[in-house]
Amino acid sequence: MTASIALTVALRYLLVALFLPFSALDKILNFKGAIAQAREVVPFEPLARMLILGGLGIEIVMPLAILTGYGDRLAAIIMAAYCSVTALLWKRFWKPGDFWHPGASRARDLFWDFLKNFAVAAGFLLIALGTTARTVQPVLDRPVLSTHPYATSASEEVHHG
Repeated sequence: MTASIALTVALRYLLVALFLPFSALDKILNFKGAIAQAREVVPFEPLARMLILGGLGIEIVMPLAILTGYGDRLAAIIMAAYCSVTALLWKRFWKPGDFWHPGASRARDLFWDFLKNFAVAAGFLLIALGTTARTVQPVLDRPVLSTHPYATSASEEVHHG
């Protein structure tokens, strides 16, 4: 394995490590607690259970796609959406009402988590869209393409759907 491939694997793993294994494992080991947290937003338990199971599936399958490079663009877009939705649903910093209070503040803690979720979403979008304006249109045209992250030459980057 070349140093550039090793670095690419390491960077992708660091981006998905929050989800696979940690968040996914937490949902498995603390399933009842995860459902209780989901019920803060969705009081209907069967729907809360479905949300947690759906989130668990996303947190396992999408990081694997990102790590392997197969369907990684679509997986990264799904992960970006997942991070954004979880920020809006569970990092509601505007709810506690203590944002501007001196000392400890639940609202400020949630605010930083809210921003972190969107920062991670942006990282996923960089995988999906690339880092320049010229790389965005091909993804919009064919979002299921893989990025072939471990190709070491241009001839290896034959993009297949």
